[in-house]
Amino acid sequence: MEILQPPGWPRPKGYANGIAASGRMVFVSGMVGWNADGVFESDDFVSQARQALLNAVQVLAEAGARPGHIVRMTWYVVDREEYLAAGKRLGQAYREVIGEHYPAMTAVAVTALIEARARVEIEITAVLPEEPAGRG
Repeated sequence: MEILQPPGWPRPKGYANGIAASGRMVFVSGMVGWNADGVFESDDFVSQARQALLNAVQVLAEAGARPGHIVRMTWYVVDREEYLAAGKRLGQAYREVIGEHYPAMTAVAVTALIEARARVEIEITAVLPEEPAGRG
């Protein structure tokens, strides 16, 4: 995986401008902040974002992927101001689940999500490195 940072551009905080990777691609559909039973335990934005990330990590694990394999995230938020105000708490929750790995990210404010209680929905693309060819 290679982080793409054009010369002279300021280093982004909390995301990468671009990433180049090759290998097995894994696509995770939009994850919302409900638990494994499909129940929202909180209406708090950061709590839902943390749970959505945990859900995504569980899906990634099904393919043998870890958070460090994530190359792209798209966040859909229903309240831009709520997202911006959550900065420090959101960063802490992100690092607890994903670690110090910052893929290419986009955040989009939307008028609503399909799940009425959802405050955030997160899509993920990951790339697992190709296994070296065996010797025979």
